[in-house]
Amino acid sequence: MPKILSVSTVLPPHEVKQEQAVELTRALFSRRFKDIERLLKVFQNGDIEKRDVCMPLEWYGQPHDFEERNTLYIQHAIDLGVEAVQTCLQNTETLLEVVDPTEIDAIFFISSTGIATPSIEARIMNRISFRDDTKRVPIWGLGCAGGAAGVSRAFEYCKAFPKSNVLVLSLEFCSLTFQKDDYSKSNLVGVSLFSDGVACALIAGDQSEIAVNKPVPSIMGTTSKLMPDSEDVMGWDIKNNGLYVVFSKSIPSIITNWLGPFVHEFLGAYNLNKDDITHFVAHPGGKKVLKAYEDALGFDSTKTDISRDVLRNHGNMSSPTVLYVLKQFMESSPEAGDYGLMAALGPGFCGELLLLKWN
Repeated sequence: MPKILSVSTVLPPHEVKQEQAVELTRALFSRRFKDIERLLKVFQNGDIEKRDVCMPLEWYGQPHDFEERNTLYIQHAIDLGVEAVQTCLQNTETLLEVVDPTEIDAIFFISSTGIATPSIEARIMNRISFRDDTKRVPIWGLGCAGGAAGVSRAFEYCKAFPKSNVLVLSLEFCSLTFQKDDYSKSNLVGVSLFSDGVACALIAGDQSEIAVNKPVPSIMGTTSKLMPDSEDVMGWDIKNNGLYVVFSKSIPSIITNWLGPFVHEFLGAYNLNKDDITHFVAHPGGKKVLKAYEDALGFDSTKTDISRDVLRNHGNMSSPTVLYVLKQFMESSPEAGDYGLMAALGPGFCGELLLLKWN
């Protein structure tokens, strides 16, 4: 089965403590919300201590049009994307030796917070010496599900072409979408949760010649699921000034009621159940989302410790977040034979699951 050989993460340049985000939000929204102090409790209740963003904090209190936001998205995507790719290919924590870019056969680029044509991976190929016949597969619009979906699509590519080595580059700059004049509660919740991040994963087919020096996760199988008529659960409203967040307060209850049967059916296809899963590689959409995962799947809170750690230190970075979680699991050196379940949910409303086995 295709394997995940290496994962890298890159932090944007500006760290923001949660207290700083609270102060900015209070300054911008206090005149429009009479109960602002009550609403600001969402920051304290989210279990997020700090986040990283691509612009200085004062930038977010100023007006910006869509052109400026998207120009910054492209600039940061190229610079940080190059760093993430190089770090992934040079990661001798798991790789036996450094991988040359010419060994890469395809790049899946995942994002939802900006647009570019030519797409970002093409621009990165002008900075890194990939072969000129490297396949390019940009995927837009999957939001928080995108990182897991990208790995799933890379798995399928490697099944079809077993000699292949594939990169999944996932990056989001959620902070660039912040609308200081959007006084909806969705925007307030979004400000309390979302941040920026970049991650890259290397997936190899069964006949790849790239070697590793420790157990890494094989991908045993994947599945996707769409909830019909659920476009209003999460996503973007696209307006003149950019992307406006859509974020339903019903997400935790949807997860509790919908995710359990989805997961149990998936595991059952491999004659497994939740008790066979040692490592739960879950996208931490938020504190309530992680609790909903636990309730839906019957997991105790220790199963989401790493996801909570990523949320606490980085916030919700949308698509790359689950790869930050995966990287920590891989660094914790699971034993050969351990099963893992990778899970992420996003706009659609949709879910992506991957069954992993370390070997």
